[in-house]
Amino acid sequence: MSKMETTMGIAAAVTCALGIATAAHAEDMSKKMEKCFGVALAGQNDCAAGPGTTCAGTSTQDYQGNAWKLVPAGTCTEIKTPDHMGSLEAIEM
Repeated sequence: MSKMETTMGIAAAVTCALGIATAAHAEDMSKKMEKCFGVALAGQNDCAAGPGTTCAGTSTQDYQGNAWKLVPAGTCTEIKTPDHMGSLEAIEM
């Protein structure tokens, strides 16, 4: 095996390992996040901003009860806004 083939083989192995590590990290991060309703500022929600809106960035008011933001798992209900605490379900307002 030539030096070039050896180098290419090592490079391919490293690239493959990095790809697997990156995919595993992304999957791990998604498991550690949860939807938290009523904590996003206007236009900064991640999705689900109620009737008349489409998705991310469409909330029309701060702390809109039917708009959610992804937050680290286990922290949502500890987030305090001027009017309420974060909720794992949409907040009736």
